[in-house]
Amino acid sequence: MSEILKNVGQRIREIRKAKGLSQTALAEKCGFTFSYIGGVERAEKNISLINLEKIAEGLDVGVHQFFVYSYQYEQLPANEKIIQEVVSMLIQHDEGTIEMAKNILSEVLKRSRQ
Repeated sequence: MSEILKNVGQRIREIRKAKGLSQTALAEKCGFTFSYIGGVERAEKNISLINLEKIAEGLDVGVHQFFVYSYQYEQLPANEKIIQEVVSMLIQHDEGTIEMAKNILSEVLKRSRQ
């Protein structure tokens, strides 16, 4: 199994689940079957760039989001891994939600210093 297919498939699954979509719902948005989406997520399908673009549109993200993973991620210190996870969660949301999360985090950090 190709590493790039595996990593991109995992990212598609992560983003799909974060958006609360089933494979069937995503497939309908993209004009695919749920089995095709499942095959992509399991790295069983060698997805074309055109289909990758359709999935990105169905998930309402840029295609680059499927490549936001790092082979060095596993070597990061624990606190940096957590920061990467937070960034991955935030990047999938609109500006208003990100601003709200920033404000909440700012308050939590202020209180932890006291």
